[in-house]
Amino acid sequence: MDITTVGGIVVALVAILVGQALEGGHIGSILQLTAALIVLGGTLGAVLVATPMADFLRGVKMTKMAFSQQKDDGAAVVQQLVELAGIARRDGVLALEAKLDSLSDPFLRKAVQYLVDGVDGEVARDALEAEIDGGFDESTAGAKVWEAAGGYAPTIGILGAVLGLIHVMENLDDPSKLGPGIAVAFVATIYGVGASNILFLPIAAKLKRKVALERNRKMLVTEGVLAIQEGLNPRVLEERLRAQAGVAAPLQAAA
Repeated sequence: MDITTVGGIVVALVAILVGQALEGGHIGSILQLTAALIVLGGTLGAVLVATPMADFLRGVKMTKMAFSQQKDDGAAVVQQLVELAGIARRDGVLALEAKLDSLSDPFLRKAVQYLVDGVDGEVARDALEAEIDGGFDESTAGAKVWEAAGGYAPTIGILGAVLGLIHVMENLDDPSKLGPGIAVAFVATIYGVGASNILFLPIAAKLKRKVALERNRKMLVTEGVLAIQEGLNPRVLEERLRAQAGVAAPLQAAA
């Protein structure tokens, strides 16, 4: 679980509710099923209109990514590539075929398979980079679904507030209902602005960042495997990959 995502949402909600209580309000005054239905349903409809179904479904599936912890395995990837480079330098590139089944990362396994099959370096680079760019574009489109929701929600909230005020104006003959009616009308605005700035836009930003990190990891794998094909010294390869990944050298190596 990504503690920053869950913790951030909890902190924001608690701060808002505590502030509401300190001002003398109570939670019941902002719990309005009708307002929630208008904002969430209206936002969903607007996103569906603006987004192709494939992108919408991808964005929904990516929700799990925002709440799951993405391991920062840059150092592990570098170490694995250096080990493969050592085997290739010592026993030849074909010796890497025995390691294919032990590679849990599908992208790394595919890259090493190209290496074992003797695919030309430029051809392998083009194929791997095409896969990276395609996956990046698709995932970015999924993240933009949440970004779109963040853009529409506040406006839908204002729409809900206007609808509530229309209802209030229709009951001007009963002044005792004006105050509560106006308060209820503005709850929709709270829902729209709150959902946009606490959920939709932050989740979109988190997804974009994680998608970029995954792209960088795959680029690191591509550069590492192609360097192995070129016969680059494992020690030099390690220094190059660590610099590219922004990973510090182990303390014992530095010493």
